[in-house]
Amino acid sequence: MKTPTSPNLLHDPLIIALDFDSAAEADTLVNTLGDAASFYKVGMELFAATGPDYVRSLTGRGKRVFLDMKYYDIGETVKRAVRSAARTGASFLTVHAVGQVMRAAMEGRGDSDLRLLAVTVLTSLDENDVRQMGHQCTVSELVAMRVSQAREIGIDGLVASPLEARAIRALAGPEAILVTPGVRSQGAAKGDQKRVATPADAIRDGADYLVIGRQVTRATDPVAALASIRAELQTAVQAA
Repeated sequence: MKTPTSPNLLHDPLIIALDFDSAAEADTLVNTLGDAASFYKVGMELFAATGPDYVRSLTGRGKRVFLDMKYYDIGETVKRAVRSAARTGASFLTVHAVGQVMRAAMEGRGDSDLRLLAVTVLTSLDENDVRQMGHQCTVSELVAMRVSQAREIGIDGLVASPLEARAIRALAGPEAILVTPGVRSQGAAKGDQKRVATPADAIRDGADYLVIGRQVTRATDPVAALASIRAELQTAVQAA
């Protein structure tokens, strides 16, 4: 199994997705998990409801934040948005893996500690979706093209399906941060994701971080659900 290759990052591989539309709902989960979780994803839904204040609230409590905004707009807008995001204290921020967008994000990030991650192809998309978008290539080919461009530009890492983790690690090298959503334990519901894998498979294939959503956030006992995933990873490490 791969050992995480980002020694300058405090490494907890599990990022819990706060896919809620209010700070109260998000805080209920954060308070329930307590010290069991240290890294949270704040996406567009929660950010639209709470703005940057909730991100600052989490970082103020010693939590790390993956700000999953997936910025995709004209360069000047992206640059200014990233500059503002950097002031929230978030650790990671996503932008789409489009050349102009990534370059603008790099400029907006400046000399802050914010790490920029390029979204390759959403895990809710499959081959048919990619063709309907006008791409005359497979999902894997499109991912590879976008990874290569992201690395040329100097983006810190990538967001991709765990099914592409092994190929992306080979393309991007050991220093790139690789975050994989679409992770489910064996038997867990897939929800709206199409390209998924188990947590153990994703880590083994090169992922540094796994975004965990409904398996924990909608569980009757979120603490137990999270502990079960950590145990699953530990078993995989021992078997490797």
